[in-house]
Amino acid sequence: MRNHLLFMAGATALLLSACSNSEEVAYAPPPPPAPAGAVPGSVAADRDGDGIIDGYYTADGVYHPNAVYAPPPPPPPTRVGEKG
Repeated sequence: MRNHLLFMAGATALLLSACSNSEEVAYAPPPPPAPAGAVPGSVAADRDGDGIIDGYYTADGVYHPNAVYAPPPPPPPTRVGEKG
């Protein structure tokens, strides 16, 4: 009886192996390399390599620099002036 069960299990495995599918699966191509100055894992960009984020990349790969604001102008001179 025991040999009969082992024989049936082996025959079942052999019959089911004929139904297996061995087609190759197409995988997506690897992503393109990151643009120059891109910070890995983000859209930020450090183009000059000084460690400060200079801008960012959009999904289409276009670089957009961060807005650089000019420092405020110096205060105008006083009208009083020095008396000497």
